[in-house]
Amino acid sequence: MRHTRLRPVRHAFAYRSYFLLLPMRRLAAAPVPALRRNRFGAIAFHDRDHGDGRADALAWFDELLASEGLRADGEVWLHCLPRVLGYAFKPVSFWYGHRADGSLAAIVAEVNNTFGERHCYLLAPPPGGRLAFGQTLQATKVFHVSPFCAVGGDYRFRFLRTDLGAPGAPGGRTVVRVDHHDADGALLQTSAAGELAPLTPARIRQAFFGVPLMTLGVVLRIHWQALQLWLKRLPLFRKPEPPRRFVTR
Repeated sequence: MRHTRLRPVRHAFAYRSYFLLLPMRRLAAAPVPALRRNRFGAIAFHDRDHGDGRADALAWFDELLASEGLRADGEVWLHCLPRVLGYAFKPVSFWYGHRADGSLAAIVAEVNNTFGERHCYLLAPPPGGRLAFGQTLQATKVFHVSPFCAVGGDYRFRFLRTDLGAPGAPGGRTVVRVDHHDADGALLQTSAAGELAPLTPARIRQAFFGVPLMTLGVVLRIHWQALQLWLKRLPLFRKPEPPRRFVTR
């Protein structure tokens, strides 16, 4: 995971991490024994950590798309951080909704801030257009995340995944880039990239012991980086009220 601030001073960092990439429809039909779902585990997934907090996150996603006149009747993949020893903080998660033919119907970027608030950005194709990996997609920033960034400008997303169209092929990889632009141009450049591997007990152990207490570390690092920005005397922005709409398109 990488993060670079370009102005008014340059500030960059990179951390090792891991994530889950879950085929939500397949999991609903046939749970994976290695994944602790909605129960305690060294590494676990809880539905209530996503969407509106209900017990079935996939149902929330399907209802959201239906309310926007969209339909993802194929697989729905959720890219997120897990719970680790019962603790979760997920700065951003990504939902990829596919049609039955494998094409992308919509992507939802689900953002959490450290104030306990959540907001979703729905990325959908324009009328008559299409959505595809590799495109640059744009959304107006309406949700407060960092006290060192004003709520304004836009996000520019780019998603890549190499194993689509080749089920079971080795060497799968995913990359997500999210850049924040304001009136003066590029301000932040962030990315998360990783190699895809089957979810097995061995992989769970490797991830857990390779990056101990990962989700707690995410929160500690957020505050550590904030302290460094404060010491560099970056201006602070007061947190506004969250958007009235939970989802913006």
